[in-house]
Amino acid sequence: MSAEFPGMGEESQRGQPARMPKDDVVAILLQQHSRIRALFSEVKAAEGDRKKDIFNELRGLLAVHETAEEMVVRPAAKNTAGKEEADARNTEEKEANKVLAQLEKMDLSSSEFDARFARFEQDVLAHAAHEETEEFPALESGCTSEQRQTMGRRLLTAEKVAPTHPHPTAAGSPVMQWTLGPFASLLDRARDAFSTAGR
Repeated sequence: MSAEFPGMGEESQRGQPARMPKDDVVAILLQQHSRIRALFSEVKAAEGDRKKDIFNELRGLLAVHETAEEMVVRPAAKNTAGKEEADARNTEEKEANKVLAQLEKMDLSSSEFDARFARFEQDVLAHAAHEETEEFPALESGCTSEQRQTMGRRLLTAEKVAPTHPHPTAAGSPVMQWTLGPFASLLDRARDAFSTAGR
């Protein structure tokens, strides 16, 4: 993915969503990766309340995206890309979840936040590059189009009920996501509603 995704050598992967059914899980994830990249850039360019709003959008997208991947994608990736690959991605997501929880508590106007956010961006983009070069091609070759479309619909459903804030306790474990995710999601969505209503 060029400079935005260090180590990402397959530019062609980015153009694929347009050639896939809209509910193909790989197409959905590639589109979300594109939005995540854009939000990282927007956070770095913004200030004040705008920066906070964009960061909150990024935080929410990352939280639901990673949770849904762990619940829907990883079990299939374990079969297609191998257990080692799936476990590595889950480990990266668990670490990212911890850092996201730390960033959420920081002063967004501080230089400390900016430095930590820059390192976090590199880690997230490297993680996405691994998914796009290892995991997604394995899903494409190891699953039928119908299976990937079913996974895509399940992914979107999981995202609708996934937590919108980082929960390091459950991150990295599909079993924990299924067990704790719905309860955490209810609390998160209530918290988001109150936060928005308080403005």
